[in-house]
Amino acid sequence: MSPALFNILVMNIGSTSTKVACYKDTELIAGSNIPFEKNLLSPHHDLAGQIPERKKQILDFIAEYGVELSTLDIVVSRGGVGAPCPSGIYEVNQAMCDDLLSTRFAKHDSSLGPVISKDIARECRIKAIVVDPPSTDEFHPLARISGLPDIERGSVLHALSQKAAARRAAAIIGRPYSELNFVVAHLGGDISVGAHSKGRVIDSTHGLYEGPFTPERAGGLPTLPLVSLARGQSVSAVRDILVGGSGLKAYLGTDDAREVEEMIKDGDEKALLVFEAMAYQIAKDIGAMATVIKGNLDGIVITGGLAYSERLINWIKDRISFIGSVFVFPGEDEMLALAEGGLRVLKGEEQIKTYSTDSCMIIPENKN
Repeated sequence: MSPALFNILVMNIGSTSTKVACYKDTELIAGSNIPFEKNLLSPHHDLAGQIPERKKQILDFIAEYGVELSTLDIVVSRGGVGAPCPSGIYEVNQAMCDDLLSTRFAKHDSSLGPVISKDIARECRIKAIVVDPPSTDEFHPLARISGLPDIERGSVLHALSQKAAARRAAAIIGRPYSELNFVVAHLGGDISVGAHSKGRVIDSTHGLYEGPFTPERAGGLPTLPLVSLARGQSVSAVRDILVGGSGLKAYLGTDDAREVEEMIKDGDEKALLVFEAMAYQIAKDIGAMATVIKGNLDGIVITGGLAYSERLINWIKDRISFIGSVFVFPGEDEMLALAEGGLRVLKGEEQIKTYSTDSCMIIPENKN
């Protein structure tokens, strides 16, 4: 008789959608990407103001597909931006929820997921967990120095996506992720490029404020011109420009790479220049992260929605292939990665960690 399969509810909350799925082990049973209209909320809403509608979307999905809450074994959510912490799987507790809703570390819609997952899990009397949250911090001490004592470089990256893609590459190589060295680039609406040393991300571009420009974000900018740009504007106004009104959107009027590709096909030379410049910056940061691992690489891994663009990937490969083997996994398998994390817990293959603000902010020193 084959062993019983586990029922896993997965959720991933983003700025414009609520992704929810049910798995039996790692087999997708039902899934949906539900649009979320923020413009229906008060312009002064806080994160908590979204909870009733977001939770309703998830419960409606469960009802539509006939999933019985009583049959669930675990609820898994994409993590929010909480206290810096080592990678791993954390049970969602009140300390985590308090940090996320206070936005003390950052305001991001993903922070709603753990809060809602805890509510649903409590009703089912099961655990709610997050896997490799965005605030995963395994930086080498050298990586924290910015050049200005008042500003420390922080770790905010697509940890879940990067680590899942690195594990896929490790499986192809036939060795554990914890034994290998990779540079991993997540290419989506946000971009982060990380140096993975023996299972730890010891340096990475910041997913919001550093690295290559993205479809809608500025990435790293020359500092003095940035000061001039900010003069006379509020911090929130400048932030809105840098993380939502820059990149492809600012240059070309769209943040959709598919539209940019069509512009290029129609002979738009500016679109060609800007799109290749994004590839150039991505390749440059991949090269920089290769130096962090002193060139001792087992591969370069590229993932995310932009990896579907053969044009972009070919430009990047042309500049980085001399460094090492390149693995390309187009799209985002974050939902599956979350389900896999839940399954590892249910099978006893990985221990759950306890989140607390103070203990999480004490990051073990990385000797690599």
